[in-house]
Amino acid sequence: MTERVREILSWYGSDNPGTLTNLSRLLNHGKLGGTGKLVILPVDQGFEHGPARSFAPNPPAYDPRYHFELAIEAGCNAYAAPLGFLEAAARDFAGQIPLILKVNSHDVLGDERDPDQAMTGSVGDALRLGCSAIGYTIYPGSSHRLEMYGRIRAYAEEAKRHGLVVVVWSYPRGSGLSKEGETAIDVTGYAAQIAAQLGAHIVKVKLPSAHIEQEAARKVYLKEKIPVETAAERVRHVVQCAFNGRRIVIFSGGPAESDDTVLNEVRGIHEGGGFGSIIGRNSFQRKKADALKLLDRVIGIYKS
Repeated sequence: MTERVREILSWYGSDNPGTLTNLSRLLNHGKLGGTGKLVILPVDQGFEHGPARSFAPNPPAYDPRYHFELAIEAGCNAYAAPLGFLEAAARDFAGQIPLILKVNSHDVLGDERDPDQAMTGSVGDALRLGCSAIGYTIYPGSSHRLEMYGRIRAYAEEAKRHGLVVVVWSYPRGSGLSKEGETAIDVTGYAAQIAAQLGAHIVKVKLPSAHIEQEAARKVYLKEKIPVETAAERVRHVVQCAFNGRRIVIFSGGPAESDDTVLNEVRGIHEGGGFGSIIGRNSFQRKKADALKLLDRVIGIYKS
């Protein structure tokens, strides 16, 4: 075990040996193993956005096995997906890559100002499938946020008791926020803090913009001269909001973009001290050869 991984594990002193072992598996697997950095392939978009919108740009991606193969060949630290996708192929790829079961999900069949998520997986499912972690989405800003916080608290307690890692997707959204506010720097930092306070080992947020949503927060950012002009500065601040960097914070890739756009964002995350990226549509919506090439370049940035 590297000193960096040993240091990261020391931040989670209240956890049992099983949870620390699974966190170590995530940190030590793949091409970034031992560096303290993570690149994870998430494929929950079939449920979240619909199959055609997710997989039609690269039809082999309709097959659950494709994503296991992509994550393994790319040298990712882990693969995250809802229950159905993991059940469809976990036996075929058992032991080849750490798995994260996404235990709640949301669809886009209704027009909702205040989204919520249904519980679609369990800690028992994660254990049965050999997962190292569970993943859970919360929507700070939604009128349903308090119920979501309560549910993840119960799930996190059960997961930790059974030695699993807890990953929280903390995505501000809902009638309490403007569209621009969903990725505002103050809101993103707040979302990271909420996830860490709810017991997340790994916090997943979107890359923030320089916009400040809350007027009360704006006064503080200006008074204290918190730097948020560059992507690296914003990443550094979000990591600071997660217990001054003592919780792992990774950043999502969002909709499919050009290689240069993705790589520039990754450089900002790396420069700002972010712990890595969770890259879905920018991976599986490309042809496999192109996806592998892009992921190799992403991993190369985090290795540098």
